[in-house]
Amino acid sequence: MTTETDNMTFRQMLQASFKSEDTEEWLDVHFTRPIGLFFALVWKRLGVHPNVVTIISIFLGVAAGVMFYSTDLWANVAGVVLLIFANFCDSTDGQLARLTGQKTLIGRILDGFAGDLWFAAIYVALCLRLMQQPMPLTDVCWGPWIWMLGVVAGFLCHSPQASLADYYRQIHLYFIKGKVGSELDSYANQHAIYESLPKSGRWMERIFYYNYQNYCKSQERRTPMFQRFHANMLARWGAVENTPQQLRDDFRRGSKPLMPLTNILTFNTRAIALYLTCLLDMPWAYMLFEIVVLTIIYIYMHKKHETLCAVLDEKLSQYGS
Repeated sequence: MTTETDNMTFRQMLQASFKSEDTEEWLDVHFTRPIGLFFALVWKRLGVHPNVVTIISIFLGVAAGVMFYSTDLWANVAGVVLLIFANFCDSTDGQLARLTGQKTLIGRILDGFAGDLWFAAIYVALCLRLMQQPMPLTDVCWGPWIWMLGVVAGFLCHSPQASLADYYRQIHLYFIKGKVGSELDSYANQHAIYESLPKSGRWMERIFYYNYQNYCKSQERRTPMFQRFHANMLARWGAVENTPQQLRDDFRRGSKPLMPLTNILTFNTRAIALYLTCLLDMPWAYMLFEIVVLTIIYIYMHKKHETLCAVLDEKLSQYGS
């Protein structure tokens, strides 16, 4: 199968894989993405389907969790290496799908769940590891209380932090490149797709769109000022592509300083904190890092973005047609 990348050099393909300079993280640009593209080209030559790479990433990420259960230093080093390679595979599967044109719904489902499965395994492993270990500066073991800390860190902090960070990046791309250049989806559109699917058969699609519509709904529920600003903007101009360039520039100017924060709340910073705390045999510190440090960043990012949208919404009438 011939694709538009077949006649491109490695550097051109790498550059094409970047969504925008504003949203790319230094570590991804110079490390993860080039290695991921190299592996994607190798997998393409071997005729491996992108979904196979995603499944490999799931096994690697879960295996990393198993390694982090141990207090042995070298087992933790192995966990670090496994999670790094899982992340390479996560970068590879999307690039391989674009290189081969093999984009499927199953691939989208697997890609969406891969990272969740990695960290679910990691949180379970860390809680099991810490149950018999004493709390800092005490002789009292964590016992079952560590599971409460794990639930707060994983479900109440990690999940909303990562989902809102991803939403803000997609909004930023939406204002830079328009609808076609972002993956900004709405609950209404995803719910309509879900309702259009037959109730018998196609169960996998129904499960995916049911979960994805709720994911979008959660993002929209936490961003009321953006929803108001966006609705008023569309009512005035019909599409982001029709809005005055000055409005798009003003949004980009206000949103761009938040993009490094969105990167902190996704994978790399979180993974580095995990690596260090596990290697130092202090995995409880990783959970506290998520609960305290990343939550402070999350609250600040959310407040700044909502304020930006409120200000621009009030100024909409000042922009020309």
